[in-house]
Amino acid sequence: MREYVERSYRLLHRQQDLVFFQIAVKETDLDIGIPRDKLTTGLVEGVKKEIITLRRQLEQYIAANPVFLHTLEPFEPGPDAPEIARAMAGAAAAAGTGPMSAVAGAFAQNVGSYLARRCREVIVENGGDIYLRSSQTRKIGIFAGPSPFTNRLAIEIEPHRTPLGICTSSGTVGHSLSFGCADAAVILAPSALLADAVATAAANRVQGEDDLQAAVEFAMSIKTVTGALAIKNDNLAAAGAVKLAPM
Repeated sequence: MREYVERSYRLLHRQQDLVFFQIAVKETDLDIGIPRDKLTTGLVEGVKKEIITLRRQLEQYIAANPVFLHTLEPFEPGPDAPEIARAMAGAAAAAGTGPMSAVAGAFAQNVGSYLARRCREVIVENGGDIYLRSSQTRKIGIFAGPSPFTNRLAIEIEPHRTPLGICTSSGTVGHSLSFGCADAAVILAPSALLADAVATAAANRVQGEDDLQAAVEFAMSIKTVTGALAIKNDNLAAAGAVKLAPM
């Protein structure tokens, strides 16, 4: 049985020098960190309008193309598709998954890019998928459900590696569809959409502890993925630019 965990995992990416606020529009529920002096009513309203616009584009496209929503295989949108749908489909095709595997990363990336034009420091988290832009080294804690690594281990991200997507998929925590049993598959890539889709595909490959190494090797075989980490119980495999640190 998969475990639902209240969004206490959001404490794992909080940073003391930033102020965090939340915006929820239907299923899109973002936790956003920016410098305190950048937080204004106008900026919050701008982010909300950005989310609403993106959702409207995606919802209208899905209404006309319901296969986009349901397929678990790569999908090629037509030329009339909005940019968000085409970007999701492209990332998912690289991972060998359906386009909705990139939806959380898509909203994190788009909102993060919107804020990055206004703020030097940005963290946008959407259901465990993160867009990060920073001028200083950051620690992002790892949430791996029942694994003893939860709340004890973090990934250290140096500023020159940002903007960066840091996305997590799990077969034991949360409500997102997964065919695996990984406690966590964490993927790093410049695109949060790609990191999201690859995290789904990597987590799908983990049925037990013996599958961890193959899952991270699969992830690293995908172009532009820079780091991969997979966890099951008290076992861990990592590859690429994954610098682990204690919380």
